[in-house]
Amino acid sequence: MSADGYTVAVAGATGAVGREMLRMLDEQNFPIRRLVPLASARSAGLKMDFRGTEVEVAELTKKSFAGVDLALFSAGGARAKEFAPAAVDSGCVVVDNSSAWRMDDDCPLVVPEVNAAALEGHKGIIANPNCSTIQMVLPLQVLHELGGLKRVIVSTYQSASGAGQSGIEELLDGARKSLAGEEMPAEVFPHPLAFDSIPHIGSFEPSGYTNEEEKMLFETRKILGLPELASSATCVRVPVVRGHLESVTADLERPVSAADARAAMERFPGLVVMDDPANAVYPLARDCVNRRETFVGRLREDNTLPATLHFWVVSDNLWKGAAWNAVQIAEELHNRGWMRV
Repeated sequence: MSADGYTVAVAGATGAVGREMLRMLDEQNFPIRRLVPLASARSAGLKMDFRGTEVEVAELTKKSFAGVDLALFSAGGARAKEFAPAAVDSGCVVVDNSSAWRMDDDCPLVVPEVNAAALEGHKGIIANPNCSTIQMVLPLQVLHELGGLKRVIVSTYQSASGAGQSGIEELLDGARKSLAGEEMPAEVFPHPLAFDSIPHIGSFEPSGYTNEEEKMLFETRKILGLPELASSATCVRVPVVRGHLESVTADLERPVSAADARAAMERFPGLVVMDDPANAVYPLARDCVNRRETFVGRLREDNTLPATLHFWVVSDNLWKGAAWNAVQIAEELHNRGWMRV
């Protein structure tokens, strides 16, 4: 930390995403004068190392934000609803990783490579999109620029880490117990996840979709600025520790060749094309862990529909899907002079 810079709070600093936020802030050399790690009462008093300095974790309260310029929230939707307005009242800009503010008309929902301009005129709270939405909208933005998006169909294959550290532990514990012939746990997930896949993330809505699936629809429309975009999702939990994978079909207004789409994606910031199926080159979850980029492969034209493309997209849900995207938003606010309420 230095004499210049911002006072930055991280709410949920001891959680998986909060720790990655601290790591990103450090690696990006974000200008920080003072760090304020915040967490629940049970974590208050813990010591965390940041840039060679030991910093004590404080309890998250409505009074935590006096003198704070920027707060990155990864403390869940209920705490975001409770504490983010208090932070803004203190003059602090909030970047929230939960779903609490994403569909609020007054809150920008931002993936910086796609819609950073939406940050202008913010009212203090900026929403970080859902992890599965973030990675999908990058290649979709490319296709929209080329051929105009008409409809999007996505099937997600989301890792255990999307449910937090407890999800990872349940997957690994279930794998051990399955191999030992013991009963597998199912407390975090609705069924044992080890060696299986579960087409159920979030709670089911009257529509038959889960709220996770509906989030992808509404968030994609908001980020891309396409309020009438037709879209449908099926979200599946798979026995992968970290990294979300998606199979996406995009119907366009006019035909675009796979070659042209591939070339445009190679030029787009934040995208890495891995697309040589003949040599078994395509993105895997292990390719994306601890990587900021989003990886695209299996890009191909539909067999019968001339304006339809299919692709496979993979990203680290804790980095680009959460912590890294939040820090990118902070960098945009800093670079554009918008770090103010």
